[in-house]
Amino acid sequence: MGGGATDLPFYYKKKGGFVISAAIQKHVYILVSQRYEKSIRASYSKTEICKSARDIQHPLIRESLKLTGIKDHLELISFADLPTQSGLGSSGSFTVGLLNALWNFVKKDILTKQLAEAACHIEMDLLKEPSGKQDQYIATYGNLQCFTIGKNGSVKVSPLKISEYGREVLEHNLLIFDTGIKRTASDVISDQKKTMHKKYANFEYLDKIKKIGFAIRKCLENDNIDEFGRLMDLHWNEKKKTSKKISNSLIDKYYSKAKKLGAVGGKIIGAGGGGFLMFYVNNDESKRKIRKKFLSLNLMEVKFPFEKEGTKIILNLASKSS
Repeated sequence: MGGGATDLPFYYKKKGGFVISAAIQKHVYILVSQRYEKSIRASYSKTEICKSARDIQHPLIRESLKLTGIKDHLELISFADLPTQSGLGSSGSFTVGLLNALWNFVKKDILTKQLAEAACHIEMDLLKEPSGKQDQYIATYGNLQCFTIGKNGSVKVSPLKISEYGREVLEHNLLIFDTGIKRTASDVISDQKKTMHKKYANFEYLDKIKKIGFAIRKCLENDNIDEFGRLMDLHWNEKKKTSKKISNSLIDKYYSKAKKLGAVGGKIIGAGGGGFLMFYVNNDESKRKIRKKFLSLNLMEVKFPFEKEGTKIILNLASKSS
């Protein structure tokens, strides 16, 4: 929602980051149970049956099992409402949900902040993924949150103080379309890091993006929701300057069409390069025109209501039977 990319280590280690994130009602589901055989069976887009945790090919599952101390006798199944590579933080949500399920499975209590940091540790430290911190934190905490990131990587979490009225207006005026373009966030972020270090050593554009993030928090907390759309347009124009992979000719074409039809502002959700396009449109006639135009371009509209809760255990049969 604001300050995107300032949660990446190459920036916050020098200047500190600030990000506004929103959880949405699309979920990753994790099921774990005791396996009779000593082996581990992990089912996601494919199925692995291994003698021990260290043999698991899926890196997030392997490192999560090692971190929680589970070595064998485990059945693990995952499925999700949305596909990967969509820019919606599926990797962070998967890791957070998996750790939450595994720690509950071994009956170990974990603090909310510890859960978010453990997920960041796996992706950023152990697997060296070019990831930021907002995906793991918003999946853990839920709702609309402000994350202030210190130069040492510490994260201060504070709820966005938006009114219920402002929240409803924001949801009502957001239009989101699937571009159909799949991409790997790590590719975009890696290029962004390279570009920023090579051409813009003073991080001029990310400084502006962080400043816009603070302005977005102020306007949303003051119920000046239309201003959010204008600021999002500024944010998108600055973000495109940080890497050539953020946008492309097709995305630029879609964005231009939406603006001409009445969108106040918009952006690609996530790292960029593909996934979902989000627009702020405060006029019902403009919404109708944009929907009609994008339907003719075979872009599917999707609804992403905000989610007030973060990761949670839906059902724990082990605790009921014990």
